[in-house]
Amino acid sequence: MLNTEARQQLQKMLPLDMIATKSWLKAQGFNRHFLDNAVRSQTLFPLAAGVYARQGARLSWKGIVASLQRMSDAPVHVGGLSALEEEGLSHYLSKGEKTRIHLYSAKMLPQWLDRIDTPTQFEWHGTRRLWPETLMRDNKYLRQATWQASLPPLQYSCPEKAILELLAAVPNAISFEHADQLMQGLHNLSPRKLNNLLKTCSSIKVKRLFLWLAGRHQHSWLKHLTPEQCALGSGKRLIAKGGKLDPTWQITVPKEM
Repeated sequence: MLNTEARQQLQKMLPLDMIATKSWLKAQGFNRHFLDNAVRSQTLFPLAAGVYARQGARLSWKGIVASLQRMSDAPVHVGGLSALEEEGLSHYLSKGEKTRIHLYSAKMLPQWLDRIDTPTQFEWHGTRRLWPETLMRDNKYLRQATWQASLPPLQYSCPEKAILELLAAVPNAISFEHADQLMQGLHNLSPRKLNNLLKTCSSIKVKRLFLWLAGRHQHSWLKHLTPEQCALGSGKRLIAKGGKLDPTWQITVPKEM
């Protein structure tokens, strides 16, 4: 049995509705014997091997990701399509039974995420070819969602960063048409953030594709962009196989667009 002081310590370090790994709890000062007793007394219950929640916890994908963000040494953010959905900028519904949440980080996601029984599928997107680590740690390009009062918020990409992350998946996982529909609704982007992100982004394809799509919709922020200050590379880029070459940005795009 756990004494009152031990229970209170555990409740403080592991709030209800959050989760934690055994290694993280041990790093907080809880030894293996304590954790085994907590499981035996049903103070903790295992979600998967080495992953725990407190008895009575209500699991949600936001709680799982907020817990992951708290435990991770490297930045990991909700981004791309999921971040746009969080802002109400996408009416897209995930196909299939599971909700798909797109997570962006330089390091691969821990394997225990896939072992938790949840109606959510977490999809990893590596960022090494998209953003430098300094930008991944820059809070200017992140937003926070309160999912439970007094608990650590969920961090997700701002719309300016999210749309660029999404374009990295065109056309393999996101169609040109879907990206075009999403761009159409992005009326209120910050040109200052966009200019900084376009300068910092490592992907020539993403930057050229963004500028092509932006030109199609002529949002008010477009005239404030400075693409001439961005490294856009040289030569042509094949994005749409069998497509037509756009002469301005030197990328192939679908003929029908």
